[in-house]
Formats: sequence, C-alpha cells, structure tokens
Amino acid sequence: MKFAIVVNVSREIALELSRALAAWLDERGISYIFETRSAEKLGILTSAPIEELNRQCDAFISLGGDGTLLITSHSAMTKPVIGINVGYLGFLTEFTRDEMFPAIERVLNGTYSIHNRSQLEASIQQGNGMPPFRALNDVVIEKGAYPRIPTFVIKLDGELLSSYRADGIIIATSTGSTAYSMSAGGPIIAPKSSVFVITPICPHMLTVRPIVISDEKKIEVSVDAPDGEFPLNCDGQLVRMLNPQEIVTVRKSPEAIHLVANEKRDYCEILRSKLLWGREHNSDQ
Repeated sequence: MKFAIVVNVSREIALELSRALAAWLDERGISYIFETRSAEKLGILTSAPIEELNRQCDAFISLGGDGTLLITSHSAMTKPVIGINVGYLGFLTEFTRDEMFPAIERVLNGTYSIHNRSQLEASIQQGNGMPPFRALNDVVIEKGAYPRIPTFVIKLDGELLSSYRADGIIIATSTGSTAYSMSAGGPIIAPKSSVFVITPICPHMLTVRPIVISDEKKIEVSVDAPDGEFPLNCDGQLVRMLNPQEIVTVRKSPEAIHLVANEKRDYCEILRSKLLWGREHNSDQ
C-alpha cells in the first residue's frame, strides 16, 4: 500500500507530526509520497502535485484541520482518507495526533471501517464543456462586492421555491451543516443524513429561513441583478465568478468521499466539546 500525505504547512505542529510519520513509515518499509508544497516545506524529495496523488496512491493521510481534509478529499476522490486533527474544531478529522499510528495500522491490516459522506456537484449551464465542481461541505453563491442586495432565485426540480433578497445562498450537505451554514443560522444535521440544507445569508426578510430538503432534489440557483459578478465557492474555494441570470445546478454527486472512521468517536460528545454545549451547567450540583 502507498500513502499520499497532505500537510497544513502553516502549522508547525503539523510539520513536526509529518516528520514523525515519515520516519515511522520508513522504519516499516511502507511507501508514501508527499504533496508538493508539503514536501518542499519538509525538505523531502518524494513528492507529486496534489492533482496526481490519486493515480499514484491507495490511501490518503491529511495532517491539519478540516480545511486540509477538504482539500485532501477533493484529490482522494473515492480513496480512503485518514484525517488527523491538529486544528481546533475538527468536525471532519476523525483522529487525534495520539491516534494517528494505530489508525494507519488498521488501514494497513484492512481492519478499518469507512464513513461514506455525500458530496454536492455544481454545474453551470453553458456550452464550453466545463466539468462540474464538487464540494463535500457546501456550495455558496454570494453577492461579493456587488453594492446592492441581489435576488437569488431558487428552483427545486424545476419548480420555483422562492426568490430571496440576501447576501448569498449556502447549499450544504449534512457533513457541511456544521460549517458556514451553521454560522449563518442553519441547523445541525446528523452525518450521513440523506438531506441538503439551503441557508440564506443575511436575508432581507426575517421570515426567510433555512430549509432542509431531500438530497435527491435538483437545485437551480441564479442571481437576478442588472449587472455585477457573483462569487461561486465550493468548500470555501472560489471556482468562478457568475454573471446575472446564469444558472447553477446543484445535485448529489455520484461519487462519495470515504473517510476512515474512528469507532471510538461519539458524535454527540463532539458537539458538546466543540460547541461548548452544557458548559453553563455545573455537574457538581
């Protein structure tokens, strides 16, 4: 088995951990290759551009936070991903630093289990053959630098849902419900729920609320404005500036992301610890 390793090079603790990981793999004669930027920062020669790692490797190791895992998952496609958390919240990264080597050993032994996470697929109706964009967390269309409040027109399976005046629209998976959508007032959805959530960003009317829909729905979004350009972001990365009236179609991707599962991890405990739920309650009373 050969591992692809992607590191958050802005965190010294991630770099230290990756050096220990490389030494551990070398001792056992296990093949690995680092993503180019990670290798350059570490002074390691075995490297490849992140876009090529999927063709060369059998599994991925992400050393960083949820952002690093999102970048890794886009390159991994259907290959298993071991997420090691050296960040803060860590909703997606399944393992702590202390759990890294046991997790890798389980993958090597074939005794691991997988969390299959649905992705979004966004495409733009135009004739240039542009491939669809994929997102594990969310697809977001925002007003950007547009000086007024635009109108976002949303259709479900061809039927008009509504026209929202807002700063933007977030379409999130259940996995992404604890990311930008939650910050914008969207609900927390249990992982692997077969739903999407559409969350308006700062809507003009207080009666506009997030809506949870089946992940079998086809969502069409366009911006009704006389001029301007509007950022289309997938998992926080700008993929294109949209023109007014351009239609973005968002649906469930046929390809899921395969995250190596930490069977000791309790999702309810994660919510309590990461979101500080119950801290106002004194358990001694």
